[in-house]
Amino acid sequence: MYKLNYFNFKENENSYLITNDLGKYMFISKDDFADMVRKKKLNLDLSKNLIEKGFIFEENEEVFATNQAMQLRKEKEYLFVSTTLHIFVVSKNCNFSCIYCQAGNLNQNNNYKMSKETAKKAVDVALQSPNNYLAFEFQGGEPLTNFDVIKYIVEYSKSVCGNKKIEYNLVSNLTLLTDEMIEFFVRNNVSICTSIDGNKDLQNINRPYINKDSYCETVKQIKKLQEKNIKVNAIETTTKYSLKKYKEIVDEYINLGLESIFVRPLTKLGKADNNWKKVGYEPEDFIYFYKEILDYIIQKNKQGFFLSEGHSNIFLRKILLNEPVNYMELRSPCGGAIGQLAYYYDGNIYTCDEGRMLAEMGDDSFKLGNVYENTYKDLMQSDCTKTMCISSCIECSPYCNSCAYMPYCGTCPVINLAQDNNIFAQNPKEYRCKIYGGILDILFNYIENEPDIVDVFKTWIS
Repeated sequence: MYKLNYFNFKENENSYLITNDLGKYMFISKDDFADMVRKKKLNLDLSKNLIEKGFIFEENEEVFATNQAMQLRKEKEYLFVSTTLHIFVVSKNCNFSCIYCQAGNLNQNNNYKMSKETAKKAVDVALQSPNNYLAFEFQGGEPLTNFDVIKYIVEYSKSVCGNKKIEYNLVSNLTLLTDEMIEFFVRNNVSICTSIDGNKDLQNINRPYINKDSYCETVKQIKKLQEKNIKVNAIETTTKYSLKKYKEIVDEYINLGLESIFVRPLTKLGKADNNWKKVGYEPEDFIYFYKEILDYIIQKNKQGFFLSEGHSNIFLRKILLNEPVNYMELRSPCGGAIGQLAYYYDGNIYTCDEGRMLAEMGDDSFKLGNVYENTYKDLMQSDCTKTMCISSCIECSPYCNSCAYMPYCGTCPVINLAQDNNIFAQNPKEYRCKIYGGILDILFNYIENEPDIVDVFKTWIS
């Protein structure tokens, strides 16, 4: 007689979705589900499938547990490679005044910029990570207000990195881009990501450019980069103004020749928190929008236009390919400190980008140290890092560990603290939970019922 492995389940209209800690899933009829939990005899094909995916087993418990442990280690391999992502907030200054800005950025005329001395110290700390593969990401504010320090970080890190491989990424509104900068980024293989929230009207509402046209200036630079065969990635941030504009948003991305769109909900930090009544929405509103925009993206794919969606891409890799995707917000424990570090312009070091954003709201809870005072070892051994790991382990959360979506999800202690004044998730149906759960509802419904759509998904993750 077979034995049951631990699993979670979610009841659908005609079936149960079952998942386990390894991220394996199955849809099983309600009758078969009842037979399984009562350990009744199952048909041969079903039994083989359940055994293959680790839901039931026939061998000795110790042997089964050992095999499962090896697979689980593979699923959690990001825990064994030390901090990969290092975010350099080279400037707090910005020439935009985005209505949802989470960073609390200041006018470009202010002098809140990282010095070369601080940059050198930050690079020295980052290179102490045992990981031989690192990603250096330049953020702000608008990082191009301090291009000299970006240039310095790239050149200095290359000169002292030894056998380490470093990938460089720029997150920018692009409007300050010059030919000199482009030449430098091409020469050093710096990837570029920007923000496109939609068509001209929507872009200019969400992302105002002081005394200029935000949309025209950003699009001009995107086209300039594309003419030089430089790929540009873009993210979309959804405000209340975006909710009825899903077609316009997708059409804008296609017209610009972009191959991916990362549809992001608002996070209640910085200006987004202060302006919530003006720009925010209920999670149900976002999920309705997300379903509409995803359906339209799928429709465009069927018409011959390739455009993938970022959140779906991450989840689908986890679900369909069983990949251990190292996306900082959707892993357990989260990527705070052990997966990423954020070096602020003044030398302070935070667990993550969200941690430094919370600091800009006056809460330094996620500050780990300073580049002038601390080593990488100090940061990893700090009480804050340990607390971050414990509080973001969703397998230990009473609100998460029985959820069928637990293997694919994550929790953010920073956002938990900002919203509920507690680093541990306090509400199983809070804003972020409803959004991720809603996205997964949509995807699993497609996977169970729409094989033609799954074929489209496979082109995104192949």
